[in-house]
Amino acid sequence: MQAVTLFLCGDVMTGRGIDQILPHPCDPALHESFVQHALGYVALAESAHGTIPRRVAPDYIWGDALAELERVRPAARIVNLETAVTTSDDWLDKGINYRMHPANVACLTAAEIDCCVLANNHVLDWGRAGLLETLHTLHGAGLRTAGAGRNRTEASTVAEIPLPGDHRILVAAFGMQSSGIPVQWAATDESPGVAVLKDLSDRTADRIARSVAAVKQSGDLVVASIHWGGNWGYEISAAEQRFARRLIDAAGVDVVHGHSSHHPKAIEVHAGKLVLYGCGDFVNDYEGIAGYESYRGDLGFMYFPTLSAATGALVRLELVPTQLNRFRVQRAPTEDVQWLAELLQREGRWFGTGARVREDGRIELAWSA
Repeated sequence: MQAVTLFLCGDVMTGRGIDQILPHPCDPALHESFVQHALGYVALAESAHGTIPRRVAPDYIWGDALAELERVRPAARIVNLETAVTTSDDWLDKGINYRMHPANVACLTAAEIDCCVLANNHVLDWGRAGLLETLHTLHGAGLRTAGAGRNRTEASTVAEIPLPGDHRILVAAFGMQSSGIPVQWAATDESPGVAVLKDLSDRTADRIARSVAAVKQSGDLVVASIHWGGNWGYEISAAEQRFARRLIDAAGVDVVHGHSSHHPKAIEVHAGKLVLYGCGDFVNDYEGIAGYESYRGDLGFMYFPTLSAATGALVRLELVPTQLNRFRVQRAPTEDVQWLAELLQREGRWFGTGARVREDGRIELAWSA
């Protein structure tokens, strides 16, 4: 095995309106200021794009993504699952609460997801009981998790995805308060919660380095998945840049998988390793909601990085531009592919990266060595 290709994407939010069109929806009652019924998000999407079917097959939401996954056949499929998978009614008064019924977990296995990152600001929306049910449901469906657990040790445990030849993909996941994670959600020795980073200091990066070194073996590749930063805006702080680079330099990380922003952000290649500062959203129920239209939050990417199996260095990065329409991932139209390429070109120039649109409508990352 000379090279390994992964599938990464932005936030996968299968609660609220998405859950309502799946075969086994939760009670649609919400506790939000403006929308009190999850079917209200379905109605908003339908007002924008037309009728959405109900009781859809579990693979419905993935749409064109399934053909792309079959074409590429990545060795590992890793997503940030930003939804509690629970019937818990222990909702937290935080403005927005996402949950999907456990009986709908087939919408994740339909895409053969290997690992769900849970270090985010919605996994405890329905309390610690909701998190425990989420873990039980995902593990029962054969899905690995990272970034949250029954206690501090489990929340910080690296997920292991086996590869041929006794090699592995290791997924370490963390969240930041800057993404909206309440500080009290941090897992402790006695209570379930999220692996929350207190800061982006060198000391924190070095602590991660020690935890990775404790499990990493020859031939393993490491993905650090981080939920950080606000929802809107292209700025990448100096602290985020320094932290991502130190994870590569000191912790042996091969890919930094950043998320939280509702739109894609700049891409960097540091010391030959891939840094995705913000992957945008991939699946959500935001269609028809006004505001921030200039960011084109309906557009996203399927990220297919191919890494050297020997060194973890980035060999190539193929990006498949996508658009959400009627709660389903579709290949983005030609004009939107160009818009996304120009975004990568504009935001990437500070990092020496650019984008080339291929004849097939997919994008290749370009970078300076």
